[in-house]
Amino acid sequence: MAAHILAIDQGTTSSRAIVFDARMRVVASAQKEFTQHFPKPGWVEHDADEIWDGVVATCRAALRKAKVKASALAGIGITNQRETVVVWSRKTGRPIHRAIVWQDRRTAPDCTDLRNRGVEGDITARTGLIIDPYFSATKLARLLDTVKGAREKAERGELAFGTIDAWLIWRLTGGRVHATDATNASRTLLFNIHDGAWDPELLRLFRVPAAVLPEVRDCAADYGTTEPAILGAAVPILGVAGDQQAATVGQACFQPGMLKSTYGTGCFALLNTGERPVASRNRLLTTIAYQLDGKRTYALEGSIFVAGAAVQWLRDGLQIIRRAADTQALAESAGHDHGVYFVPALVGLGAPHWDADARGAIYGITRGTTRAEIARAALESVAYQTRDLLEAMRGDWQGADRAETVLRVDGGMVASDWTMQFLADILGAPVDRPQVLETTAVGAAYLAGLQAGIHPAPAAFAKTWTQERRFRPKMKAAARDALYAGWQDAVARTLSRPR
Repeated sequence: MAAHILAIDQGTTSSRAIVFDARMRVVASAQKEFTQHFPKPGWVEHDADEIWDGVVATCRAALRKAKVKASALAGIGITNQRETVVVWSRKTGRPIHRAIVWQDRRTAPDCTDLRNRGVEGDITARTGLIIDPYFSATKLARLLDTVKGAREKAERGELAFGTIDAWLIWRLTGGRVHATDATNASRTLLFNIHDGAWDPELLRLFRVPAAVLPEVRDCAADYGTTEPAILGAAVPILGVAGDQQAATVGQACFQPGMLKSTYGTGCFALLNTGERPVASRNRLLTTIAYQLDGKRTYALEGSIFVAGAAVQWLRDGLQIIRRAADTQALAESAGHDHGVYFVPALVGLGAPHWDADARGAIYGITRGTTRAEIARAALESVAYQTRDLLEAMRGDWQGADRAETVLRVDGGMVASDWTMQFLADILGAPVDRPQVLETTAVGAAYLAGLQAGIHPAPAAFAKTWTQERRFRPKMKAAARDALYAGWQDAVARTLSRPR
């Protein structure tokens, strides 16, 4: 029986493919970065064809390194950057425009108009989301309005819309399957998370023809088989989840009250709230954590747009570091009382502020400030933003009580011991780092293996989760609160709309 799983992890800046064996051990992997397009300030685009080519290349490379033939795969799992919009021709399979990325803020005026119409309350009740350019609906509507002939073609059923998962499924299956999973659908502003279906009223509001939408399936389900020529054999696609939900699965956060936070380009914290959605009073998102056997599990989510991207900016924009890893040594060399705060609103602020017009700022600079203090402030901003989210979660749900909170972390940034210790200190809560940091791929592989029948049920899988290290808070409460108060003041100065 085939026992290997190929996980496709299509992220915001790169695509990866990882081959797992039946015991969920990494056999081989491959990664490829792709071009980031910034046509105007606040606009972010990707070439969907370039993403596709990179995914195919990394899949082939990972299989070659693993010395595993496609015919030996039990299945493929896909996890992806969420909310990013691709629209393509059903006839030719070609995108009608570059993909508009989740970070893109071009539809901020459209969102303001919608809020002024007083429809946000109803949208939130149906979707668990707020009106923001982050989500797919306004980006999709903008493409249909601005690409010549697109709206007419969409109405005739000639175009297909999808987030990146649906685009990859379409291409992998040779256009035979147009489908997405419930977690990706729940990020579009078009999906009713209570009914588990596309919402006709939302389609009308956002002027999106139903004909462009993919079918919505469980996270572990049959998504068709790949064209044999792509990988060398027809392989079933059996698992799909948006990256943050896949990380939730990979971190085995299957019980209500379990919390994970992923630190990649952005930072995304998800708190499992069980079978019932919890409406946020603190501008967090209510979302689908995963859907198995038609049963939805919900989560509260806090979305931070810039985490690792701040370090990338120090490297590529300011050019004050050569490698991302250089930040730890710089942070350690800066004094703890440096007084510098970096609010990384480079593409606006996400939860709980949701200020699309805010822009990044650095406060507390003196003649004694060096690149060390700025690098430290960039890392510290990740912890401060995470505390913003955790405080909001505690206000929304009693299951997020401080004494009970243990945060499971993953993503590239968590390799830094200094950053994780500061995170624990600012949260005043333990931070658990797992043996496998890139848990989005683990989650996708597990979902595919679950559907293939080679991986156990969630409760049994949870027992296999292993901790590499627990970071316990060491900072005194008074110092923690003083630092956080300085952060709150910096954020208040940065917001485009006074509180």
